[in-house]
Amino acid sequence: MNLLDENIRDDQRALLRKWRIPFRQIGKEISRSGITDENLIPFLHRLHWATLLTQDEDFFNRRLCHKAYGLVFLDVRYKEVAEFIRRFLKHPTFSTQAKRLGIVARVHAEGVQFWRKGARTMQTVNWENE
Repeated sequence: MNLLDENIRDDQRALLRKWRIPFRQIGKEISRSGITDENLIPFLHRLHWATLLTQDEDFFNRRLCHKAYGLVFLDVRYKEVAEFIRRFLKHPTFSTQAKRLGIVARVHAEGVQFWRKGARTMQTVNWENE
């Protein structure tokens, strides 16, 4: 499941829907509005197999790697969020839910930096590898 943090704007949600990218958004389709960051991680544990897409930099933390979910920090402008979600989800390294589990990633204009559960070092992929 692609799970949007409540900080993702409605115009970006509309683009994702137009592109037929499935998602649910916290505070709209799932959970309650105003859920704290501290409560999001236990919530992800209960969901299993979710990828949280957020613009909250606090989630780009290696210690948050867990095999039951993926965390993706979208380090892009608000008006580019949908475009980079689509690019991320289509990238061969992250193109299935199974490939996204156990990662904590930072998506930015040049590519994706990420930690994978069990790996000792951060990895990087560029958009040219799409």
